[in-house]
Amino acid sequence: MTEIPIRDAATVIALRDRDTNPRVLMGQRGAKAVFMPNKFVFPGGAVDPDDAKVPLAAPLPEPCATRLGEDCTSGLVPALAAAAIREMWEETGLVLGRPGPWLSPPADWAGFAATGHLPDASGLQFIFRAVTPPGRPRRFDARFFIVDANAAIAGDPDDFSAASDELSQLQWIPLAEVRRFDLPFITEVVLAEVAQRVTDPGPPASVPYFAQGAEAQMFRRLKGLSRLTGITDTRD
Repeated sequence: MTEIPIRDAATVIALRDRDTNPRVLMGQRGAKAVFMPNKFVFPGGAVDPDDAKVPLAAPLPEPCATRLGEDCTSGLVPALAAAAIREMWEETGLVLGRPGPWLSPPADWAGFAATGHLPDASGLQFIFRAVTPPGRPRRFDARFFIVDANAAIAGDPDDFSAASDELSQLQWIPLAEVRRFDLPFITEVVLAEVAQRVTDPGPPASVPYFAQGAEAQMFRRLKGLSRLTGITDTRD
């Protein structure tokens, strides 16, 4: 049996109106999708090679950047932030960026560049990391970022006209109602972290990291108390 490669990936949880009626942006994957068909998901996807080459108007802030770099390939942190912004653009048509010119954008970024913005990672907050379990048709090492949509989105947050067709039924779903939708298991777990961030907008004390291999499960808290198959790790 061929082992499925694990690809680095980024997911964006856009949170809107956190002080009044908190809502998150989600869409439905197609019935014929290889990975998670019919499920309602947050915008996201795998890192592309060109993501490491794009200019960021502002980098990912601390302590998120340092936490994101734990158990991570050197130089991958800005690529993960860029991938989150690109996937948000491709799947929803919404821009996380600041006005600015591009000299020669990569092909995958041409549409974003045409809006007249440079990608801005300063509003992204790293809150969760999880690796797809074995036995799935695709596997990802996914990093989840929350972003305050009211502050970070350039333009109308209800305008999905530039979105691709990868997600249908794009909508802002009230947190109180989101569990009525057909969600992947990991999304339900992440929503518990999102609920905490509604009332506490600062960076979390530590970031949960779940991974499952063929013979072992791992749970760590990045920059916090860690456990790996019964071994306690108290690294800072």
